[in-house]
Amino acid sequence: MTLRDLFAINRDIILFIYGQVFFVTGLAIALQSRRYSRLDLARSLQWLAAFGIVHGLHEWGDLFIPLQAVYLNQPWVRALNLAHLITLGISFACLFEFGVSLLRSFAIKRLGVVLRWSPLAVLLIWLGAIFFLLLPVMPNFAEWQRTANALARYLIGFPSALLAAYGLRRHALERIAPLGVPHIVWSLRVAGFALALYAMVGGLIVPPVPFFPGNWLNTTTFFETTGLPVLLFRSVIGLALAVTIIRTLEVFDVETGRIIEAMEQQQILVTERDRIGRELHDGAIQLVYTAGLLVESAHTIAPLDTPIANRLERAISVLKDAISALRRNLGELRVTPSATSVADGLKQLAGDPRFSSFVDVSLQCEMPSGDPLSPVRVEHILAIVNEAMSNVVRHAHARKALITANCNRDRLRVTIQDDGVGLPKELQAGYGLRNMRDRARLLGGTLDVSDANRHGTIVTLDVPWKDER
Repeated sequence: MTLRDLFAINRDIILFIYGQVFFVTGLAIALQSRRYSRLDLARSLQWLAAFGIVHGLHEWGDLFIPLQAVYLNQPWVRALNLAHLITLGISFACLFEFGVSLLRSFAIKRLGVVLRWSPLAVLLIWLGAIFFLLLPVMPNFAEWQRTANALARYLIGFPSALLAAYGLRRHALERIAPLGVPHIVWSLRVAGFALALYAMVGGLIVPPVPFFPGNWLNTTTFFETTGLPVLLFRSVIGLALAVTIIRTLEVFDVETGRIIEAMEQQQILVTERDRIGRELHDGAIQLVYTAGLLVESAHTIAPLDTPIANRLERAISVLKDAISALRRNLGELRVTPSATSVADGLKQLAGDPRFSSFVDVSLQCEMPSGDPLSPVRVEHILAIVNEAMSNVVRHAHARKALITANCNRDRLRVTIQDDGVGLPKELQAGYGLRNMRDRARLLGGTLDVSDANRHGTIVTLDVPWKDER
């Protein structure tokens, strides 16, 4: 048995593997939805996922349609072949859109409009050509199907693969390389090279057709020259594309890790600034204010129009300026969400991209109009909720978070519940949690952190509704 005979016998297996490679690639990308990502690649990959899934279904059609033809009548078989052909054009159009979306951020504004509609335009031109120009003049359906397949590869498949290859290479060098992840850049460049090769074997090697170049470069002549079916080369290229693209998805984990790290650093800074602010308010300002009272009392008993009285008067003025400067610096240290009421502040936090980009945040707020809370108490409450939501993003691995706030009699109750991994077995209160509890005590209330009934964590803040001070 020759190698050619071996591939001919196992053609169905090669077809199944070829379709599976592209289908798995598309499915893997689709399952890695990154709606929060700031990378242009995240929005472009959805089109590569569509190409992989649709193209995989198309290639499986070559395997399953002949099996169904045994049991179906001719009109149904022709309808399946027609759907099979259209999926080829749609898959190539998705690949075209993938390349266009990669290059859209690099293109000038005038070219941006042209690029935006070019995949749809090329697909409509192909459909119009095969149905309105070719179908009336072709002698039979099989020859029309081969010609339409060839035109899809020439007009859409070949340019789309080259465009996508160029877009991946440029995106890797200009967008991903600055992130400092050379292995991902290498994967993207290999994926681009695989797409360039696919443009050759998938876009130029077509079924036999009676016009150039398909009359001398086609699947038959390729098999006769090399002794290997073109499907084998396409399968190997598809496998290389699948491995490199799936490895490239790691870039989103890198991005997520860096975002969370930045949030942690920001939260540490916020906590430290808050601590300094409280120390200024409770320590330095009070000491300076006390010193001012002592100097004022000394000024009242000092003889008028004497050098000591004048110096005491200047000292009082300097101490007042110092208190004003300290209060001004204290205001600049405030980094929690500013709002006139708890309800407004909770709405701001629920819509904050720092949180809503990672988890679906819902808010249920039942509070009377006109909060009788001072701005300082509002600030403490929002700071506690802010810290709790930061912990959800950083540690809970949750998909959803619910913030509820309601006033029962004379107390305000705020809960933050997530569906994450819950509390560790041995919970050690860090600086953030201690800061939350300190704020709750300053408000005259309590803070409770516990596991939810099924999974996740519940943070409950209970404070007096009326400002008692």
